[in-house]
This record gives sequence, C-alpha cells and structure tokens, in this order.
Amino acid sequence: MSEKEYTRAQVSEHCDNKSTWIIIHNSVYDVTKFLGEHPGGEEVLLDQAGKDGSESFEDVGHSSDARSLMKQYKVGELVESERKNTKETKMNWSDDASTSNNSSLGPWVVPLIIGILATVIYRLIFA
Repeated sequence: MSEKEYTRAQVSEHCDNKSTWIIIHNSVYDVTKFLGEHPGGEEVLLDQAGKDGSESFEDVGHSSDARSLMKQYKVGELVESERKNTKETKMNWSDDASTSNNSSLGPWVVPLIIGILATVIYRLIFA
C-alpha cells in the first residue's frame, strides 16, 4: 500500500492547535500531539502550521534525533504535482565540527534564550 497523498490546500486546513499539520521536504506531518513537547515551544510549530516549513526546519539545524522523532508524526506525502525540489541538510555532529572556532550556535543563543523565557512567562501568566 502506498502512502496517503495530500494537496497543499488539504494541509492548509490543519493550521491551529486542534489540528497542526506541517510540510517538510514534501512529507506531511501531523504534529498536533507534539505541540506541548516541542523544545522550541508550540508557537514555533503553530507559525508553520498548514504550510511548508522545510526552510525554517533546516534553518534551525535539527539533530539526527529530531529527524528520527519526526517519523512517528508522518501522515503522508504531497501529491506529485505539488512537490518542490528540496534538499535535506545533513548536520555534521562529529567532534571535528564541535572544535571549530566558527560556532554555528553563537547567533542562536540569545534568540533561543529569549524564546524560552517568553514561553515560560506566557505559560505562567496564562496558565
């Protein structure tokens, strides 16, 4: 049996916290149950809900563990006629990469901390 196929219009119908679907590299994921577990907060996923989040996903540089975790949320693929040529970035998590003087984490530290603090404050105020 082949995988279920969806159009971009069908995916766009799942764009809130009750049903959150995201397209990543032409695969369709239902991340509704993952919203509360996402390390970056549910807002990050909701911003991409119903859309193609491939570029945002790669910009963050998800680990191989995160990429493996995604598999359980996959519900199908985009229909052939609506697929885009995308290239999955393979992160090099070897010791050689971590000893480099040009850390790719540097530019993300401050926004990451601000995002985490904003999420914690939001949950404290509106919980």
